Amino acid sequence: MRNITLSAEEELIERARLKAQANDTTLNAAFRAWLEEYTSSQDRVEQYKAMMHDLRHVKSQGPYSRDEMNER
Repeated sequence: MRNITLSAEEELIERARLKAQANDTTLNAAFRAWLEEYTSSQDRVEQYKAMMHDLRHVKSQGPYSRDEMNER
């Protein structure tokens, strides 16, 4: 694992540490989780676009009434 150095306001760091502690984790673990989320968000957008492209043949027969949409 590679170490990095970040800069932030001291008060912000302390609030982040307290929040991590309240969530029973460390600030490092919370940051790693955020970094994973941050870098994977574009992948999810591409997956969504691919799925919508694959489903482009699906046509709705609507519009549906409120009752029809809530039927089970």
